[in-house]
Amino acid sequence: MFVERLWLTDFRSYVRADVPMTSGVTTFIGANGQGKTNLVEAVEYLSRLSSHRVRQDLPLIRMGTEQALVRGKVRAGHGDDRSLLLEIEINAHRANRARINRAPLPRTRDLLGVLRTVVFSPNDLDIVRGDPSDRRDFLDGLVITRWPRMAGVKADYERVLRQRNALLKSLSGRSASAGAEIGATLDIWDDQLATIGAELLSARLDTLTAVMPLASDAYREIAPVNDLAGADYRSSIDLDGLWRPPESTAGAEMARETAEDGEADIQPVDRARLTERFLEALAERRRDELVRGLTLVGPHRDDIPLSIGDLPARGYASHGESWSFALALRLASFQLLRRDGIEPVLVLDDVFSELDATRRDRLADCVIGADQVLVTAAVAQDVPAQLAGARFRVGGGEVRAEETATKPQQDEPPEVRSEVRPDEPPDEPPEEPNRTDGGADHNGDQAEVSGIGDSGTPRGGRDA
Repeated sequence: MFVERLWLTDFRSYVRADVPMTSGVTTFIGANGQGKTNLVEAVEYLSRLSSHRVRQDLPLIRMGTEQALVRGKVRAGHGDDRSLLLEIEINAHRANRARINRAPLPRTRDLLGVLRTVVFSPNDLDIVRGDPSDRRDFLDGLVITRWPRMAGVKADYERVLRQRNALLKSLSGRSASAGAEIGATLDIWDDQLATIGAELLSARLDTLTAVMPLASDAYREIAPVNDLAGADYRSSIDLDGLWRPPESTAGAEMARETAEDGEADIQPVDRARLTERFLEALAERRRDELVRGLTLVGPHRDDIPLSIGDLPARGYASHGESWSFALALRLASFQLLRRDGIEPVLVLDDVFSELDATRRDRLADCVIGADQVLVTAAVAQDVPAQLAGARFRVGGGEVRAEETATKPQQDEPPEVRSEVRPDEPPDEPPEEPNRTDGGADHNGDQAEVSGIGDSGTPRGGRDA
């Protein structure tokens, strides 16, 4: 699967952009602050309904506007002409809305799973060096990419958690005579939190067990020293007898044998027993929770400690080791999805500038077989020769295709008929969507490339 065309309206720095893409490698070259990352960020948003750069949607809407539109024509694969038109309307003051082939979806998250992406970015260092929340976000992102319905499970867990925390705060300081009433009320919320939380935790553990042997192999390929990269899961719930770390010999062999047998949905954790453990932990910590007024047990409190050799990666790994580990985790994610029968679009957002020549070549060799690879770079020379393909120059609010000496291995990039200026709209543009319902009508055969910012320069959200 790959993105064949991308349209943007009032997204980040772009008033309007219309960018044709191909299978294989597409590279966007431009100085920092010109908007090249905005393009691949839009593809990521169509896939995940979130961005690796910001946690909120508001920065995605161009300054001075109330709505951004992202539309992508997604093709089933090279040699397969089936395609879908995906659209997402990002609103500043009301709920976002999504469409597939112009048909409104009941819920925005129903768009998840149509297009899958794996994004490599400089922010990936946070997975290794950052807080536990950064590692939880990485693992949850992979869980949802594998099983899109888990987005709903996570949303339900967060909703119940908020409501339970509000109840704990309201009960804090109540007299002992209210104990029975407090207990009965909390028991109801405990049951919901444990049931939903066990499902989320089970999916995390399944995915960590499957991905870490692949990450260890990828780390050995990328890093100059063949240390063992490992991971554990530090839970607020007792996992003894239910799960073992994937870096152990037994855990790694189980994951490999399962993958070889073609069984992607491994279930090493008994969810019913996990729910029981969850409830036991909540009962043990209830007094502390009432004093502090917040929930102290659950997946939202967990961490995934990473290690290189016998030492924890956080605090001990060098910059190069941290980068290698982060890249290994993303490569392992890509490999795991392919084993699951998913062909994700790979996004390499300004990662080559952080790597030496050896690591650049090794990374390029690992990703070259993907259906589509989208690369951003400030300097063309940073991109390894293996990733030759369609190339665009981004600058001055415009996106222009340029001639390349080496042709892409698969589809040829479309020609650019003319430079597009702010006061000269492209010939036969796609019909503008209704700005209230996110509809659109596109001319899929149009070959114009455009990206127009106010006065020819990008402005709005943070650009790169």
